[in-house]
Amino acid sequence: MGWYERWAEWAERYRFLVDLCWTLLAALFALTLAASSPSTFSLGGGQAVLLSAAVLAPLPWCRTRPVASCVAVFVVCMLQITVLGTPLLLPADLAVLVSMYCVTVYGPRWAYWMACGMAVVGSVSVGISLWLYNGGSPMSVTPMIILCLALLGCSFAFGLVRRSRRAMITAMRDRAERLEIERDQQAQIATAAERSRIAREMHDIVAHSLSVIIAQADGGRYAAAADPAAAARSLGTIAETGRAALADMRRLLGVLRQDQPSAATPLGLMAPGTGTPAGTAPQGAGSGTGGPGGALPAVPPPSGGAAPLRPQPDTGDIAGLVDQARDDGLRVSFARVGVERRLPPGVGLTLFRVCQESLTNVRKHAGPRPAVTVLLRWGEEEVELRVDDDGRGLAADGSPGPDEPPPTAGYGLLGMRERAEMFGGTLSAGPRRGGGFSVRFVIPIPRAEHAGQNDTQNDTRGAR
Repeated sequence: MGWYERWAEWAERYRFLVDLCWTLLAALFALTLAASSPSTFSLGGGQAVLLSAAVLAPLPWCRTRPVASCVAVFVVCMLQITVLGTPLLLPADLAVLVSMYCVTVYGPRWAYWMACGMAVVGSVSVGISLWLYNGGSPMSVTPMIILCLALLGCSFAFGLVRRSRRAMITAMRDRAERLEIERDQQAQIATAAERSRIAREMHDIVAHSLSVIIAQADGGRYAAAADPAAAARSLGTIAETGRAALADMRRLLGVLRQDQPSAATPLGLMAPGTGTPAGTAPQGAGSGTGGPGGALPAVPPPSGGAAPLRPQPDTGDIAGLVDQARDDGLRVSFARVGVERRLPPGVGLTLFRVCQESLTNVRKHAGPRPAVTVLLRWGEEEVELRVDDDGRGLAADGSPGPDEPPPTAGYGLLGMRERAEMFGGTLSAGPRRGGGFSVRFVIPIPRAEHAGQNDTQNDTRGAR
């Protein structure tokens, strides 16, 4: 900010003090000229000084009280013309121009139109006063009236330009402030949305993984003595589940790391420490047996090592969830209805998370040996996911006591509803008739999405 901007800001903040200083400086010259000049019409030197002081007295309030200051200057000048019979020929009478400018810039709209009327009345009064004092033809005072109107009109025009510029600057400042407020609000909304998204993902990953690990650990502990092979399988499932959960956590929290991968390498598709995609073996590796020219057998990473990154789950991974639930001892049946299509970004992950959370709730609340049905139906304009069980639901945790509140929906159902609202879908979850619990998740598919896919299928059929 330069010196002029700082001075303008200071002068705008202390208007009365600045106007008072300018008025005192103008009064010094105006009163000196009025006292040293010969008698003006019927005024003597002392009368001219007093009249000049009366005209200049309202000027310190020309910006803080523009209407009152303008009216006071006009009244004094009209008294000078009508009562004393002296035209506006004093140096202090130039205060009329300053008052006209200030009321146009700082006063309300009606005030400067009133000032325009007073300017016309004052100019005509000056001309009439000169005609009555000097005599002659009325047309002889017309140049004087035109001169007064021109000076006051110029002051009014400069005031309008300054007023419009002030209004524009005020509007721009208000707009900048609103944009800053909106930017902060958008940042807060985005932060809250990101926190909710991370909380949902963390809940789904941790709750599902821990429920699987606990179930496998309990089963392995009971089977360790009678069936060591089953215990070994349980430990393998625990290791795989923990490794997968760690990979999901690394992918989820990867956006918070400073050492981001390059834009050409999508996060979650490349294995750390290698240049190959996650889930694929390096060159020279395969599933065959070792030997000359053969491939080395795949060796799983140690449990203490870093888990590889993997792509985000999709609807194709729901079958893996069902298989994992069967390995945990659940009786799960899985059915697909309709033609599977490519979904918009994020919809497949949402369906996977809803199914994952539903199966986790079955493990936690359905009780022993529930029968679960998972249905994935592909419609023309929507995808429906249903997870039904015949367990005991929240009753498996025991009925509340007389002083205990009834069980309420946890963060899992809340997260599923938030996912449904995010994509314009609907979620209904509650007890079934005859026992059990049902979760129904329906999400619409945009018409443009599957319209383009239908065109692709038609082209493929035509090529065949």
